[in-house]
Amino acid sequence: MSERFDKIGVIGAGAWGTALAQLLASNGRDTLIWSFEADCAEVINTQNENTHYLKGVALHPDLKATTNLADLSDRDAVLVVTPAQHMRGTLESFIPHARPGLPIVLCSKGIEISTLKFMSEVLEEIMPEAIPAVLSGPSFAIDVAKGLPTAVTLACGDWDIGAKLVNTVAAPHFRPYYSGDVLGAEIGGAVKNVLAIVCGLVLGKELGRSAHAAIIARGFAEMTRLGTALGAKPETLTGMCGLGDLVLTCSSEQSRNMSCGLALGRGESLESIMSERAVVTEGVATAPALKALAASKGVEMPICAAMANILAGDEDIDSAITRLLSRGHKSETA
Repeated sequence: MSERFDKIGVIGAGAWGTALAQLLASNGRDTLIWSFEADCAEVINTQNENTHYLKGVALHPDLKATTNLADLSDRDAVLVVTPAQHMRGTLESFIPHARPGLPIVLCSKGIEISTLKFMSEVLEEIMPEAIPAVLSGPSFAIDVAKGLPTAVTLACGDWDIGAKLVNTVAAPHFRPYYSGDVLGAEIGGAVKNVLAIVCGLVLGKELGRSAHAAIIARGFAEMTRLGTALGAKPETLTGMCGLGDLVLTCSSEQSRNMSCGLALGRGESLESIMSERAVVTEGVATAPALKALAASKGVEMPICAAMANILAGDEDIDSAITRLLSRGHKSETA
């Protein structure tokens, strides 16, 4: 058995998909990226740049793009980087071209609204013969594409396949840590997107860095409670895909989710914010699903639930803040 996979497919030519494809091609992997948009694929192939989603980054000349999922049928492993709410449809379209036992690395962070399932659960339902893996952690696309130091979690229940995937994506500037906890790796990525909107909102309303730090800490407690209820390992949530990703996404305006919260806190409407964006803000779609999932499991997540209420228009920002601050006092570890 070889130590790595050499022929890799990447489904999704957004910023993150393109950054991962760039990483793989630069690592010497035979990399083919699938784009839903024909003009995006053409620009990648003719100009070695994704001017739609990762403008200004010169892509490796060996990186090629396609609009035909069938072209990925010969790949040793496939990374899927489509938005969470489109994951099911994308995987269903890929089924005819996927061999049994194909390692599929899920790189999107979210919860499916209609089913309250994480991406690995969606994959298991519609492609049970695939080998699921998850890549998640504190990683901005532009940093990875430029070769800046980054560390992430790569989770896979199959140790041998997981080890090969780690070796496949690893680079001098990109350090993946292996985990066997697939669902645990997904929980942090989904929850932190919602919390990042909250953190942006706090700073947008000029409530101060103390409040910002409190949201990160208490938000991590909510993440941990949900993870425990769903069977995640505590050490997974304290790792790159949990605490690490939470700190990055809640601390930088470069985050789509945090920038959304900043705009909300400054008085902009959600409709106007989203209408000006060509990219997906995963936390907006995840918030109501996260609220419903937590309620179904009897897990208390007041900060995330309040954010869901605000996004749905069921509660205004000031009322939500007052309600959260007036909750009964309790032990920090309760």
